[in-house]
Amino acid sequence: MNSTTAPLDRTISVAPMLDWTDKHCRYFLRQISQHALLYTEMVTTGAIIFGKGDYLAFNHQEHPVALQLGGSDPTDMARCAVLAQQRGYDEVNINVGCPSDRVQNGRFGACLMAEPETVAQCIKSMQAEIDIPVTVKSRIGIDEMDEYEDLTRFITTVADAGCDTFIVHARKAWLKGLSPKENRDIPPLMYERVYHLKEQFPDLHISINGGVKTLDDVALHLKYIDGVMIGREVYSNPYILADVDKRFYGDNHKVPTRHDVVESMIEYAKAQLELPHTRIWHIARHMLGLFQGQPGARIWRRYLSQNGTQKGAGIELLENALATLDEAQFQAEQFRNSITPQQVG
Repeated sequence: MNSTTAPLDRTISVAPMLDWTDKHCRYFLRQISQHALLYTEMVTTGAIIFGKGDYLAFNHQEHPVALQLGGSDPTDMARCAVLAQQRGYDEVNINVGCPSDRVQNGRFGACLMAEPETVAQCIKSMQAEIDIPVTVKSRIGIDEMDEYEDLTRFITTVADAGCDTFIVHARKAWLKGLSPKENRDIPPLMYERVYHLKEQFPDLHISINGGVKTLDDVALHLKYIDGVMIGREVYSNPYILADVDKRFYGDNHKVPTRHDVVESMIEYAKAQLELPHTRIWHIARHMLGLFQGQPGARIWRRYLSQNGTQKGAGIELLENALATLDEAQFQAEQFRNSITPQQVG
């Protein structure tokens, strides 16, 4: 699937998460869901234009995949958008939600909610150069600019420039006084405000983000808006995506088991470890939560954590972790079967 063969379905998406949703993480998540739209961690225009690394690298098995871009200069944003389209991304998303000091100093992220005209100009410049969608991810407000009217003024200005898709984190951001981590938890969630936004702008595609922990939460939100973006819950419990394709996309393909996913990642890791500067921990760290809620989950996490960063660790890390998990589950099953009803009583 890519931007030239199928329109994007944003019913379910996985949030861009800095230091988390790299190419290894996205490949891993794609083994679980074939349809959820995946986002890169935020990449700045400066990194793409002036950086020495390949900040646009991704595996084509990740499709559908969107690049989240941080920046505020329309010329630079358009230049990076062109590069993104050339590389095969399905969407470019503008970060108007990150509240960190570093991002503010670069004049992008959540501080741009105070500059809707700047965001609008970026939209125009980018859309003039590329055919793939340009979207915006924002908060519901910042600092003292947190009234509903402030939000609608931002949406109206950016939508008038040609943007028809917004992902809205249903919390405001405090640019001063709260850390990025605190900004993910302390400001209260205001889902109704995002629902109201969809009522006021029915022709726009509105996705909601923030505090989504279950697929039942997703189903509830979808009664009021067009899409749901899940963040930290997917990272800590990635197998939550296993039921997404059937439940929200009507795709009844065989759902891979957790063991199937590990086997796929072993094959992936074999190829990746042939590349320079790639270590097994770069891949395994994203898999810690795969067995969340299952017998042996703690053993799986502990084995990967204790052995993954060891010098010389290789593909055997995943193979041995799976064998250790299987042995623990086998022993637990043997113990359960040895207990008689009288012993239970």
